[in-house]
Amino acid sequence: MTRQWRIGLVGVGRGSGYGALFADDPRSEIVAVCDISSEAVARFGEGLKLPESKWFTSYDEFVSADMDIVFVGTPMPAHAEQTIKAVEAGKHVLSEVTMASTVADCARIVEAVRKSGRTYMLAENCLYWPFIQEWKRWAAAGRFGAFVHAEAEYLHPIPGLIYDRETNTPKWRFDRAPLHYCTHSLGPLLEVMDDRIVRAMGLGNSHHVLPEAPVGGIDMQVGLFETEKGATVKLLRTSVLPRKPAIHYYALHGSRGYVETDRGGPAGTGRLYVEGEMDAAEEIDCTLIDRSLPESAHAGGHGTAEYALVHDFLDCIEAGKRPDLDEVRGFELSVPGLIAHESAMNGGVWMDVPEAP
Repeated sequence: MTRQWRIGLVGVGRGSGYGALFADDPRSEIVAVCDISSEAVARFGEGLKLPESKWFTSYDEFVSADMDIVFVGTPMPAHAEQTIKAVEAGKHVLSEVTMASTVADCARIVEAVRKSGRTYMLAENCLYWPFIQEWKRWAAAGRFGAFVHAEAEYLHPIPGLIYDRETNTPKWRFDRAPLHYCTHSLGPLLEVMDDRIVRAMGLGNSHHVLPEAPVGGIDMQVGLFETEKGATVKLLRTSVLPRKPAIHYYALHGSRGYVETDRGGPAGTGRLYVEGEMDAAEEIDCTLIDRSLPESAHAGGHGTAEYALVHDFLDCIEAGKRPDLDEVRGFELSVPGLIAHESAMNGGVWMDVPEAP
């Protein structure tokens, strides 16, 4: 039997989904949990049958415990400090998106991971949707030719998770601009395009729906980007405007054809057209579920994406291989949204997107 990797989960909310997947994998076992809520830690720890000595509300005590891997499932503002402390303590890290809240903190993570020699992976689950992986194979085979333009929309109203009007209480997303939450949109596009963003600009600073939240309550933001290979990208993001159902929308336009999802929700159908292969666009399946995987693959949510992500991460750890979503790619997927929001706050000027240090 292969070695069991010892997993510590910080952030019980998101950690519960990933915890189910780690617990189901014979290569790993959950040995510690951490959260600022003692009630949440107790509930989760009891469910995992962990002794109370493995329940933590102090992150510093948690990260000093005997484990191999830390899953960081806490709010974005905590990612930098927790990731850096984990790799400095000799742990590998699988971190929720986005990498961090500032460009400087993203750079600090890259430098800390390199210095530590530990493995870091950004848990960008949307890249693991079956239809995105299929589009990537089509692109690699040259079906679309050279990519010229791509678009994404992530319209997901969650005003109650930004500001609680009943108690007049700001939540952690109070300070997260719409464009900061960009990796679910830019990640799949850049994965299929095999590209990175070099310039960004943003627009949007109105507050009709949630004026109590100056940053997190921005109605809608649009980001425009230019890639290293010369393609353009447009991203539309809201966390407050009415939209039912909430959607992820993706479209890629190449010199030989295009592919896109529909706007009916996060899963469904799409369209494909390739010049010389078909006379008109054809309907395609854009499923979130890999039907070849076991029923337990649904435990993490988002279709079977998180199951595939966890397996890829453990495969890389076992093989001593750098994940595709390593600290450099994590920087490349996270920083453009931070820069685009900064642009929006400065009148929509074009700004350079730095490379990872």
